[in-house]
This record gives sequence, C-alpha cells and structure tokens, in this order.
Amino acid sequence: MGGATLASYQTKYACGLVAITCPDADADAFARQVAGCVLETGAEFALFFFSRSQMDAGQLCQALRRHAPRLHHAGCSTAGEITPEGLVDGQAIAILFPADAFTAVSTMVRDISSAGMADVTRRVEELRRALAVRQGAAGDRQVFALCFIDGLSFAEEAATSAIHWGLDDIPLLGGSAGDGLDFGQTELISNGQAATDCAIVVLIATDVPFEIFKADNFVATSEKLVVTASEPSRRIVREFNAAGAAQEFAGAIGLSAAELGPLSFASHPVVVRVGGEHYCRSIQKVNPDGSLTFFCAIDDGIVLTIAEPKGMVESTRRTLHEVGDKLGGIDVILGFDCVLRRLDAQNRQVFRDVSDLYAANRVIGFGTYGEQYRSMHLNQTLTGIAFGQRQAAE
Repeated sequence: MGGATLASYQTKYACGLVAITCPDADADAFARQVAGCVLETGAEFALFFFSRSQMDAGQLCQALRRHAPRLHHAGCSTAGEITPEGLVDGQAIAILFPADAFTAVSTMVRDISSAGMADVTRRVEELRRALAVRQGAAGDRQVFALCFIDGLSFAEEAATSAIHWGLDDIPLLGGSAGDGLDFGQTELISNGQAATDCAIVVLIATDVPFEIFKADNFVATSEKLVVTASEPSRRIVREFNAAGAAQEFAGAIGLSAAELGPLSFASHPVVVRVGGEHYCRSIQKVNPDGSLTFFCAIDDGIVLTIAEPKGMVESTRRTLHEVGDKLGGIDVILGFDCVLRRLDAQNRQVFRDVSDLYAANRVIGFGTYGEQYRSMHLNQTLTGIAFGQRQAAE
C-alpha cells in the first residue's frame, strides 16, 4: 500500500533551503513527503513548525522515525504559521537544510521551568564543541543559534540569558512555542522525541551569508503604569498604581475592563525601558479576579508605559529593505512573529498587507508566544535571520 496522498507544496530557495508546507492533518504522509525531499536535497537537518489543531507532536515524531530515521530535527507548535504564501493558520511547515551548505547540531533541555541555568549554559557549551567536531575542516563557516522554548513555561527570560551566556559571540534568535489562542499546552520536538516544559537549542554553521534582525512597530506615550502588586513566578500583575490591574489598564486605553481581550492587548502594548530602548511586555489575558497575566517577566516596581503602534506594514518593509541592502538581496528569511502582531494586523485591517509583504520577502517560520533576540526575550516583534545568495566556490 502506498499510503495516503498529501496536498503539500514545496518551495526551493537559491541558498539550498527547502520549505514543505502541509495543510492536511496527516503526519504520516507529511513525513513521507519530507523523507523524499531529504533524498533529493541531501538534507541532514530540518525544522518543523505545526499547529496543534492540525497535527499531534507525538504522531509526527513517530512518523519521522519511520520514514526519515536519520534526519535530525527540531521544532514546535505554533500560534499560526508563516509559509511561502504568507500568514496562515492550522498548517505545518518543514524547512530542510542541505548538508552541503549547513551543518547543524541541537539539544533539548527538559524541565526548563525548574532547570538550573548553569546547567543550560553548560549544555550550550557542549553543543558548541559538538559543532566544532561536526564541522571539521569547514570550521571557518559562520555560526548562528536558534532556540525554541515552551511559551507557557514562564522561563523564557532566564533560559534565553543562560543560552546567550554559553554562546559567547554567536548570534541568537528564536521563538516561544505556541498553542493558537488557547494557551493550554505547547509542544516541542527534537530528534524523534516530543516534550513540554523544555527548550531546544540549535547551532547552525553555514557559508551562506546571513543577517539577524528584529522589527517592531510601537512608540512610547507619556501614560505610565507602575506595578504595585504582582506574582512574578506566575507573571501575574494584580495592581497598577495601587488599583486593580485590569481596571487601571483599561482606563488608560479608554476602555472598560469588560472590553479587554486579545485584540485590545495587541493594539495597546505596554513597554519597559531597558538600556535606552523600549521593549514590549505584552499582556496575555485577563483573569477572573481582575488581574492580568503577561507573556514576559514582571515584578513589583516596574514602570510600564502605554505604547502606540505605528504603521506595521511600512515599519516592517523598511526593516526588511535595510536587511536586504546589507546582504545584497534577500533569498529567504526564517522569521518568528509574535501572535499579537498578527492580531493587531487583523484589528487594523492590514493582515493581508502584512501577509503579502512576508510572501514578497520570502519569510517562512511561525507565530510565537514571544521572541528571543540575542540575550533578550521580547514580545510583539518579528525576529528573523535573512539569508543571501550562496557564494559560488572559487
């Protein structure tokens, strides 16, 4: 028996990367399609990003063990996907890295919410040594790091800092695994294993030129909110300015507490000033007691500022243009895009424009519960790595 057929789409890029997108909920057929592409391209590593509404992580891992047992891989569940066609929901995407252009090693750190951060740093240092062994004579390639972290672990800040510490000067970026807008459970996969409450670190060496970047679209206003009561371990704020958190935030943006929801949080981000720059500290949800749960770390005494979004399409286009200038042209971008940017784009009726912009600039990746960029855990940003054209061998 040949098994089920698959409605999948394959996109090949000049640098060697191949994207396979799958709108069907058939992990076995998807894995067989990936296995066929592995034989064609010589890929030894792949990333997988998938909607939990469409594909079970455990079933995907089992299928990959059956059909592509030698393929090293990593990935996670999403809050939306970015395919060559633009922004979608309820799909899966595989990104294959051919071995002649990319050398990859990865590790999974389990129980990340309780893991010692010194152990995380040590694991990263071990991974660097493993990459050096794998590269051998090609050790002069440039290296970048990716990380994927359970977006409901409350551990992204500490884990990102620990990973960055172990990388020395290797640039880091990544995204927090998502679960649509359900916020129930995220899943991560690594070399045939599925897990929650974990982080995956990937080191990739390549001779393809690349640039990492981040893009946001907000400016701070003069409206301040001081955290006066919180539960940092759960990222919950109970009071702003000595008043109920939901009520105080709603008043600051001209709404009632009953009107608060994902769209209002996406359209009215709050930011914190760190080292002369503002970073978003996005709100995830309103709790029944009127407190607010955040996507990022929070604590008493932190001063948050209400921010006003600026034009998402134009600000993102400008950033991508600058990246393209540095590379001499963009071949493909691996991108990690906050779910709140997607919601804000829908609310402002520019979703199709953003989707078309991503497609035009060959962005592939997934919607996140948070983004990692160098040593920082961020919200409401697009972080990414842009690849240029591979240089011809002399």
